[in-house]
Amino acid sequence: MTQPRSMLITGGAGFIGANFVHHWAAKYPEHRLVVLDALTYAGNLQSLQGLDGQPNYRFVHGSINDQRLVEQLLKEEGIDCILHFAAESHVDRSITGPDAFIETNVLGTHALLKAARAVWLAGDGRPHRFHHVSTDEVYGTLTPTDPPFTESTAYAPNSPYAASKAASDHLVRAYHETYGLEVTTSNCSNNYGPYHFPEKLIPLCLINILSGKPLPIYGDGQQVRDWLYVADHCRGIERVLEVGRSGRTYNIGGHNEMANLDLVHSLCARVDAAFAEAPELSERFPDAPPARGKASTELITFVKDRPGHDRRYAIDARRATEELGFVPAETFETGIAKTVHWYLGHETWWRNVLSGEYRDWVQQQYGS
Repeated sequence: MTQPRSMLITGGAGFIGANFVHHWAAKYPEHRLVVLDALTYAGNLQSLQGLDGQPNYRFVHGSINDQRLVEQLLKEEGIDCILHFAAESHVDRSITGPDAFIETNVLGTHALLKAARAVWLAGDGRPHRFHHVSTDEVYGTLTPTDPPFTESTAYAPNSPYAASKAASDHLVRAYHETYGLEVTTSNCSNNYGPYHFPEKLIPLCLINILSGKPLPIYGDGQQVRDWLYVADHCRGIERVLEVGRSGRTYNIGGHNEMANLDLVHSLCARVDAAFAEAPELSERFPDAPPARGKASTELITFVKDRPGHDRRYAIDARRATEELGFVPAETFETGIAKTVHWYLGHETWWRNVLSGEYRDWVQQQYGS
C-alpha cells in the first residue's frame, strides 16, 4: 500500500507496541497515531512517555473486543492502517489460565477484523492495511537438526498461547481470502529490548541479578530460541507496510539462535562488565553479585521444566530479506548491551512495574 497516514495501533502500551509507536512517531511525526490499549498487567502508559501533547498522537483506553469502539475510531480518525500488537503472550500464564488467551488473541482479533470489514469494505472502500503481528511459536518445535521455520511450515502449536495465536493467524488469512481485506502477517522470533515486561526471560534475569535473586532456568536450559532486538522488529514491520504484498506472511528473525542457558551466561557477563565499567552501580545495587566481587552466574538455579516446553525455534527469514530488503541491524552482543544499558538507566520504570504503584494509578485513572 502507499504509506499509511493514520494508524490504529492495538496494544501500543505493551512491549513491542510501545517500541513501534516511538519508532514511527520519531520517523514520521506528520502521521496520525492512535493507540488502543486495555492496560492489562503488561500494558504500561509509562512506556509511552514523551508522546502526550504531540498533535498527531492519541491514546484510547479500551479493548480490542469492543467492536463498536474500534469502528468509531476507524471512522472518526480516518484510519487507513491497523497495526495489531495486542495479545496475551506469556506461555506460563497460558498454561495456568488459557481463557484470557482465547478471549484476547482469538475473539479480540476477530472483533478487529469485523470492524475493519464493516468500515473499510462495506463502508467507504478506502485503501487500507491490516497488519497482524504473530509469533514463530505457531509452528511448534524443532529438533537440533531440523531446518528453520519458513512461511510454509505447517502449524503445530504446543501451548494454549501458541494455539490462540495460530487461530488468529488463520482468521486474518481467511478475511483476506473470503472478503478481500488487505492484510499482512509477520511471525517473529523472541524479542528483547526496552520496555520488556519483567516476567520474560531477559528482563527477569537482569532485574534478578541486580536484586541478588535466583536466575531460574527451566530443565537443562538447552531450549534454543532465535533472538530479535525489538528495534529491528519495528524496522521489519515498517518494511512490510512499505513493500509487503497483501495476503503475504513474513517471518522476521534475528539470526541469533541461542540456548537459554548460554543466553543467561551472556547476560551475566554483560552485567558483570557494566559493574566493572561503572563502580557507582555497586552503590545502587548492593545485592548484585558483581557489587560484592562475585560473578552473576552464581545466581543460576535450575528449576523443573514447564509442560510442553518447545525445544527449539529457528526462523528462516529469506523472504523478508529478498522481498523486503530487511536484515537486522543488531547482533545479539550489541542488542544485549543496549538492553542492559536501558534497564540500568530506567530503574524507575521497572521498579514501578514490580511495585504495583503503576497498577494503582491505572485503577484511579481508568477504574480497571
